[in-house]
Amino acid sequence: MLTLLQASALETAFPRGILPYLLGGLLVGLGASIIYLSTGIIAGASTFLESTLSYVSDVERFNRYKYIQSRDWRVVFTLGMIGGAAIWGFVLAPDPGAWTTDVQWWRLLGGGILVGVGTRLGKGCTSGHGVCGIGSLSETSFVNVATFLALAIGTAQLVAALGVSP
Repeated sequence: MLTLLQASALETAFPRGILPYLLGGLLVGLGASIIYLSTGIIAGASTFLESTLSYVSDVERFNRYKYIQSRDWRVVFTLGMIGGAAIWGFVLAPDPGAWTTDVQWWRLLGGGILVGVGTRLGKGCTSGHGVCGIGSLSETSFVNVATFLALAIGTAQLVAALGVSP
């Protein structure tokens, strides 16, 4: 009976099986490790955005030496993340329609702005803290990831309780 419950729980949590998630996690970890070991830079997406802004902004924060020095390969990395997701979503996904949403554009924009503000307040994004920070046993990252999760769960519960839908 216990084995049946475990199999049912795995099927619910991983509807496409464990392998795609395991492979994806290994590739993310490998990529973050290669970047850190070869450059000494943590592979957080918000830092990659900041270095890209050094092309168009005179703000001192975006024009630090390490950003100017590494911005070219960071842009390639960022475009690779976006391009890889686009290729998967539009070409390789079993159901390309699964990547669409009924959420209004203004809600997506508002959510994006709130995420951007959160990454500034949290001094990094979920990829930097969640993958690299926890991987390096950073206490700050443990606190930030717990905060991200608590706020995400709380927001989802509040939105559901209010009956808000796309």
